[in-house]
Amino acid sequence: MPEDVLFKFEQELSRDEIAAYLRAAADNLEQGDDITLSAGSDSVTMSPPANPTFEIKAEHEYSDESDPGEFSIEFELEWKKGADTDDSADGSLQIE
Repeated sequence: MPEDVLFKFEQELSRDEIAAYLRAAADNLEQGDDITLSAGSDSVTMSPPANPTFEIKAEHEYSDESDPGEFSIEFELEWKKGADTDDSADGSLQIE
């Protein structure tokens, strides 16, 4: 499926700075507000519906056993244009 990247930002930040960005996005989600991402001259505003699909993934990528690799945690919200789904998941997520 083709993909258009509307916004991309990648920078090494402190854990506190990352938490502040995630908290701002969480606050907007909780209040039902749009989320605007901006860096330099790039900007995009997204309007997640009331019930988007939430995906969280923890990965360890490496080329072989001698490669220490790279760890990542990815948070993703997905929804179809104009749709507001109410899909129920099997089980519940906990983040501690």
